[in-house]
Amino acid sequence: MQTQPILVIGATGKTGRRVATKLAASGHAVRHGSRNSTTPFDWEAPETWAPALTGARAAYVTYFPDLAFPGAVDKLGSLCETASDCGVEHLVLLSGRGEHHARLGEQVVRDSGIDFTIVRAAWFAQNYSEGYLRDPILAGVLPMPGGDIAEPIIDIEDIADVAVAALTEDGHKGALYEVTGPRLMSFAQMAEELTSAIGRPIRHIPISFDEFHANIAEAGGTFVADVFTAIARETLDGRNAHVTDGVQRALGRPPRDFADFARSEARSGTWPVAA
Repeated sequence: MQTQPILVIGATGKTGRRVATKLAASGHAVRHGSRNSTTPFDWEAPETWAPALTGARAAYVTYFPDLAFPGAVDKLGSLCETASDCGVEHLVLLSGRGEHHARLGEQVVRDSGIDFTIVRAAWFAQNYSEGYLRDPILAGVLPMPGGDIAEPIIDIEDIADVAVAALTEDGHKGALYEVTGPRLMSFAQMAEELTSAIGRPIRHIPISFDEFHANIAEAGGTFVADVFTAIARETLDGRNAHVTDGVQRALGRPPRDFADFARSEARSGTWPVAA
């Protein structure tokens, strides 16, 4: 067992929280990288990077809120330089499937001179349970653009398992794991699975990208809405409408199905279940 810690950047986020928990449960030393952690890490404060990276053997790297945000790829490049100076041996980058800026970020990591693994992920199932779509689901609706475009939605637990394997096992360096769920689903089909799991109707409402932008702007402001709407326009055009074998290759098992995710979250009380 390695005694040097693994830095988890974004340790309070959707994937980072799970990666840190799984690493610790397996007996690995974990250094939490967040603004309020013991050794703080803040993407907006480069002076925090070296202290967080120093002494770490490897790092799980996520950029919040997304690599598509202005300046994100440049910051990732600077982080890689700092990681190299600090002697970090391995970077595991969480990337977004079908996103131009995510591909630029991937190339920065590839060119860093540090051993790397890239986890290029499909759309998160947990957007329904702990993300911006939880409130609409609680209200019985699923408003999404993209029409009948199908998405191989993935359970974040699978992403975390792939990241942990890459950080702790041999054989993953230099690998690109494009990870998806096991089947293509339209948003209407996802609503049907949620309806079945929760026991009350969840209705898919097709909306335009302009309406999507307005919904996000109301909650998070125009700038955030601009970025996330651009990502939605880019990725919900059919380019991601196929499944991949990344989870199988990394873990030797198939990915979890969305129906299993929905039933598990319903049992846990994420959404009130009909009596």
